[in-house]
Amino acid sequence: MPGAQRCTSRENSASLPPMKTSPSHFFAYMARMKLISRWSLMRCVHSENVQEHSLQVAMIAHSLALIKNKFFGGDINPERVALHAIFHDASEVLTGDLPTPVKYFSPEIRAAYQDIEAHATQQLLALLPQELREDYAELLDVPDSQPEIHRLIKAADTLAAYIKCLEEEATGNHEFSRARKTIEAKVVELSAAPEVEYFRKNFIPSFALSLDEISSPLG
Repeated sequence: MPGAQRCTSRENSASLPPMKTSPSHFFAYMARMKLISRWSLMRCVHSENVQEHSLQVAMIAHSLALIKNKFFGGDINPERVALHAIFHDASEVLTGDLPTPVKYFSPEIRAAYQDIEAHATQQLLALLPQELREDYAELLDVPDSQPEIHRLIKAADTLAAYIKCLEEEATGNHEFSRARKTIEAKVVELSAAPEVEYFRKNFIPSFALSLDEISSPLG
């Protein structure tokens, strides 16, 4: 009976322990990913922020895992890969996006920046309720026990940067010409992995085309 169901529901609610309320700024910080600009040393026709980049990396990483499973005997959870990728640059809400030439200028600077990223990640985790920290710790920092997830996200990150270069060049912006050549070499190197090579051959060329050109197959 409906009345009995409502009564049971109220009884179940009454038996639950009181819900803790403690303000957390974690997701307010995550929302600020859209305020962190990428390619800060480059003149861009279309600006790109960390939130946009993270979504694209997540979509590409998901596809790489799926391609690996479908065609090359892989056994990895594409949804888990995508979830990790969403958060792969989360620490940049505190550190900002350090330009690549600076980040990789020397091993010392790279090591120092990694320490800064690790500290920023811990600061973000400290904003969460204690009960959620362990879960988000795995998302913000891929465990060493999952190197394949890390590899796929790294490949997706490089492919996303390459796509950005192609899109900027397609608008006539030659600012990205040298970056495109440098990143293209990295993509070729990463293409030793068959799933990356599959994505590069089947999906990358379309990013240099106009809307009319990619719309033609739709009829």
